[in-house]
Parts: sequence; C-alpha cells; structure tokens
Amino acid sequence: MNFLVVLASSRSDGNTAKLSRVIADSLQAHTVDLQNLSISYFDYESRNQSDDFIPLIERIVSSDFVVFATPVYWYSMSAQLKTFFDRFTDLLTINKELGRKLRGMPISVIATGTEPELPLSFTSQFELISGYLGLKYHEPLYCCCPDEFNPQHHQQAIQGYIKKIA
Repeated sequence: MNFLVVLASSRSDGNTAKLSRVIADSLQAHTVDLQNLSISYFDYESRNQSDDFIPLIERIVSSDFVVFATPVYWYSMSAQLKTFFDRFTDLLTINKELGRKLRGMPISVIATGTEPELPLSFTSQFELISGYLGLKYHEPLYCCCPDEFNPQHHQQAIQGYIKKIA
C-alpha cells in the first residue's frame, strides 16, 4: 500500500514531526512537510495557481492512503493544514476533474497536543471535511505530549493505529 504523510506544523522537528516520522517509518510512507512548500491562501480570483497546491494534490491522488499530521492549536488543526484544506475549493471550482479523483480516498489524522484527550472540535472538522468531499475518514491517533514526544509512552496506541489503517 502506498502511504503518504502530510506534515502540517510550524516546527519541522517538533512533537508532531517526531510522531509523523514514527508513523511514516512504520508504514514505509513518504512524507511531505508543508513548511517546505508554497501553498497560498484560497483566492476567489485564482491568482495562486502556480504554487505547490496542485502538485501536492496530484501526489495525494496517486497515493492509496493519506495521513495528515498536525498539532492541536486552539482546539483545531494547524494554520498550515487549514490553509491547505481551504484550497480544496479550487478542486470544486476550477480543477473539478482532479478533485473527483479524491472521492473515496482513505485518510486519517495524527496529532499531538498537551490536553489529555483530543477535543471534539478537532475531530469534527475532519469528519465534516471528509463527508463533504467524499473522503473515507479513519479514526485519528492522538498523543498527549505535555513535554517532549516519547514514542515508548505511546507505543501501544501507535501500534494499534498502524494495525487499523495498514
């Protein structure tokens, strides 16, 4: 199975990045760090068509499963990931054929944060986005990391997650 991990964090070496590396290694997945791409905000006049959004979507549709990795910021996904999802409007308006290729795509999200549990407001965003776009949303993996991410502390949850999606 061809997995792709999309890292959407302000820190390419932070807790979420460390978790995403563990997941990517376990799945033998490729990783794309949104910090290394130029993806503009949604623009009603479509002046942003030369950025990295469409090439990334083309890479996503050639994958079998996509894992989005984001820290929990203010009960929500990161700004990088929100900007990325806002651009999906391009796939509903000017790039419909490419957008249709996403229908049925299995996705999941992995996240780190400091709260003991993942906020309902966080998971509901992904459920609603998936429902609207026809994506197949799988249960997320959340690792509470009040300090540094330690894979041993989350080993059972990580292994359970890998079994569910692999």
